[in-house]
Amino acid sequence: MKIRIALLILFFLPGSLYAQQKWNLKSCIEYGLKNNRNTVVYANEKKVADAKAKEALADYLPKINVTGTFDNNLKVQQSVIPAGVFGPDPIKVAFSQKYNTNGTIQLDQTIYDQSLLTGLKANKYNSQQADLNIRQSEETIIYNISNAYFHIYVYRDQLRLLKNNLECYQKQMDISSLQVKKGVALGKDLDKVTVDYNNAVSQIRVAESNLILAENQLKYEMGYEIAAALPVDSTSQEDLKSSTVVNSDNNDFIVTNRTEYQLSEIDTKLLEIDQKRIKAGAMPKLTGYARYGAVGFGQTLGPAFNDLSPFSAVGLKLTIPLFDFFKRNAQYNQARYKSMNATETLKLNADKYQLEYENARTKLIKAQSNMENDKHNIDLAQSVFNTTDLQYQKGTTDLTDWINARNSIKDAQNSYLNSLYSFYQAKIDLEKASGTLKTFYTSL
Repeated sequence: MKIRIALLILFFLPGSLYAQQKWNLKSCIEYGLKNNRNTVVYANEKKVADAKAKEALADYLPKINVTGTFDNNLKVQQSVIPAGVFGPDPIKVAFSQKYNTNGTIQLDQTIYDQSLLTGLKANKYNSQQADLNIRQSEETIIYNISNAYFHIYVYRDQLRLLKNNLECYQKQMDISSLQVKKGVALGKDLDKVTVDYNNAVSQIRVAESNLILAENQLKYEMGYEIAAALPVDSTSQEDLKSSTVVNSDNNDFIVTNRTEYQLSEIDTKLLEIDQKRIKAGAMPKLTGYARYGAVGFGQTLGPAFNDLSPFSAVGLKLTIPLFDFFKRNAQYNQARYKSMNATETLKLNADKYQLEYENARTKLIKAQSNMENDKHNIDLAQSVFNTTDLQYQKGTTDLTDWINARNSIKDAQNSYLNSLYSFYQAKIDLEKASGTLKTFYTSL
């Protein structure tokens, strides 16, 4: 019995530990990279690229075809031997019989086809393109999970501040209620505090709803079950605020770090290969073949299948395209202009990504400064409120000043929360603009 109990404990212990796990940002991203549906999609795209490479290579491998025919010549065709060959009169003769069978097996091997050889060069770039698509998918997962995670962190901070405000209003409501009962305060003073209290309750409900929505969004981005609990540990993000320092004079942007830019480079190279492949289509193609077969004839079915005459041949086939110049030239011009546009687009993208980086860096610098300033304003507003609250208790100021001082704290808190979210958004946007989202993930 004791052994069974021990086994049951060991069986359920991992699940309990998993349920109690606190999910920090890195563990959420790690889970998402393994379980997000897009991971499967782009992994399959990689397999598609590998299959395309094999398909392209197969055009240069031997091909074997087997062909069989059976003819029932309802009326046998006759040919005419001219007069003077076997007599003075022309002679009609049939060179076939009613039933005719023919079976052939042929092997074809491409010996030289420059267009195929040129096309094979695309296999390497197709494979690289599939790998980059996987990387881009991973970067998107990292970005989306980080964004949803930071929403949770901000909403939790908002709830903490709102509950502190609610507690303060509750205490003041109790004091004002007692003062009204004693006749030393008017009912409107209690009503003023009650209005602020009710507003705080409504704001808490909205924040709680927003938190649930953010948690569901995070679960979706992770590929996590929506109905399951996800205890998120957002306290670890305090380190990110203090560790982020952006030097406004430093510009270490490298455009080739951007996955999108690398994909554009590959598109340009693929278009160049396609251009060369079309041009190579004008060159001769040499193919070798070997053929073996048997043919049978008969006025009845039996001899047509039983009395077969074998034949075989080997040879070379040279194909020289002569009169498809106009079509091929049109195709070549299309590919050339597409390649030229891709090259220009690559240059435009380099400038666009540089602009995105500069804008993201500027936003992060401003967001970090605003966040620190707004956090300091909360401390100042709290200090003013503490003084006003003490004065109110001593009767040297009225409730209006007390409410105004409390509202100043709320305003400072709202500004701080907005700047806090802007900071996290700017942080992850800068990582995306720099092409360093995976580095950001591994450094957490």
